[in-house]
Amino acid sequence: MANITPIYTLKEISLTFGVRPLFTSVSLNICRGDKICLVGRNGSGKSTLLKIISGTIDPDGGIIFIQPGIKTAYMAQEEDFSLYQTLKDVILSGLEEKDRASQSYKADILMEALEINATVNPQTASGGERKKAALARALISEPDILLLDEPTNHLDITTIEKLEEIIKKFSGAVVVISHDRSFLTRVSNATLWLDRGIVHQTDKGFAFFESWQEEILNQEIIKEKYLNKKIEEETEWLHKGVTARRRRNQGRLRRLKQLRQDRKEQIKKLGSVDLEIKEAAIRSKLILEAKHINKSFGPREIIKDFSLRMMKGNRIGIVGPNGSGKTTLLKLLTAHLKPDSGFVRIGKNLEMVYFDQNREILDPEKTLWKTLCGEGDHIWVRGHYRHVIAYLKDFLFTPEQAQSPVSCLSGGEKNRLMLALSLAKESNFLVLDEPTNDLDMDTLDLLLEVLDEYDGTILLVSHDRDFLNKITTSMLYLKGDGSVIEHVGNYEELYEKYVKSAQKADRKTSDTPKKEPVKEPERQSGKPQRLSYKDQRLYEVLPNEISALEKEIQTIEQALSDPALFTADTEKFYALTEKLQSLQTLKDEKETKWLEIEMQISMM
Repeated sequence: MANITPIYTLKEISLTFGVRPLFTSVSLNICRGDKICLVGRNGSGKSTLLKIISGTIDPDGGIIFIQPGIKTAYMAQEEDFSLYQTLKDVILSGLEEKDRASQSYKADILMEALEINATVNPQTASGGERKKAALARALISEPDILLLDEPTNHLDITTIEKLEEIIKKFSGAVVVISHDRSFLTRVSNATLWLDRGIVHQTDKGFAFFESWQEEILNQEIIKEKYLNKKIEEETEWLHKGVTARRRRNQGRLRRLKQLRQDRKEQIKKLGSVDLEIKEAAIRSKLILEAKHINKSFGPREIIKDFSLRMMKGNRIGIVGPNGSGKTTLLKLLTAHLKPDSGFVRIGKNLEMVYFDQNREILDPEKTLWKTLCGEGDHIWVRGHYRHVIAYLKDFLFTPEQAQSPVSCLSGGEKNRLMLALSLAKESNFLVLDEPTNDLDMDTLDLLLEVLDEYDGTILLVSHDRDFLNKITTSMLYLKGDGSVIEHVGNYEELYEKYVKSAQKADRKTSDTPKKEPVKEPERQSGKPQRLSYKDQRLYEVLPNEISALEKEIQTIEQALSDPALFTADTEKFYALTEKLQSLQTLKDEKETKWLEIEMQISMM
């Protein structure tokens, strides 16, 4: 990690829930500028560790040191917004009550950047809208340490990319838990791996995680052998999983390329003479066919004149902005929803399994054992019986957990159990609506392996770019205006071809100067007419903020001028020195921004 004084330190902390020790001796440092990804299996204590850092819960033992004046903001995986009337109220709650009136402009800036509707009631807001509001609430106080627990859940890919830019530009430290490999690879410059109560720490980002993880596991195995002890079963399993995963990835990639080529050929043949000649063969392999389907809700067109023929073995992903109609399209194609016009034909002998992550079929009072197989001890899994303990192990549950109630599971563990239930059923058509939410890396790897070996057809909605790239043969991109485009290839290609090119076209259109009569611009009350709302507000408030910073800097400089301070309180001296540097940097940035706006005004 960055070679500067830590602003937050944990030293040998421990925490026990009931009789189970979650942490035994966890130590870590957080420095300004760190962008840390916190990874580990579901149930390993990642969210709990984040809560300890945020001060939400206290450890049983150990030392916590926070530099004076350091501000922390925490975004939980699930937030309770029941006390708020609007999403703007949610965002403003991130400020101290005395500052909400004077700094409400910060909420306006964040809502504009994240495209949040201020007046929406949190109780009726979508998961994506609530997640964006929670993110804005964490950012509004301009914290020194930003803690994010699964921030990408429910967000569309466009918003995730905005979040990546926010984190990259964030001047403080960030600690983030996420299952989204692409997101972690892009934002992190350090990694914490929480494994069996121990935190391993490296100053390399997530891109290097797998090779670093294998190194640690190899060292553990060598140490165990050297001490003539039995190799711990879980360590060996983890090591084999990491090594085998890397070998399988190459084979999976080759197979996926062939499947994508097959899909390209199918699309070329649609409507051609060759299609009519082979109609009988096509019918036998047809999964579903949609012709000229349309769907509107009120005046808004969700799906407009869309046609698709899905064949056996296709793996089609659905992507697009929040609210563009991804789940609606999924339900239309699977006949769970009727189109306003056009038709959808489902193939014969189709055995469909629909995974929608609502978890309603899980009884919190039942044990995992009874959830899977009732009173017996075996479960029917795709054509043969498996012992319930062996099947639970496949999904990374321990034998002890088999007799635990569902209510004891974390969100990710519940999703893992849902997958175990869904994938046990015989099917030739898997429909998955956001299957990766709350899953840890190991479960995602397991799901990738299961889907890679699956002989049937897959239709899925997901915002996880890495998952989409490794599973899908093609993607349906919903632009948000009712149109749907099919793209054969990975998400990066789709983004370059359709999303980025559209953004460039929009910018070019907006940048084209309009011919108007030459007129001397008017100045009203000193405010620039063609500034954005954000710059107008900054132009008004920056002088006061700069003045406040100057006073704070002067106070610290007076304290540091005391020659006895260093001898009397070394920690305070270093803390004040670092804070002084931080405040001077912030003052310079604000002065530069104000001068830029002033120059912009003078050129109008």
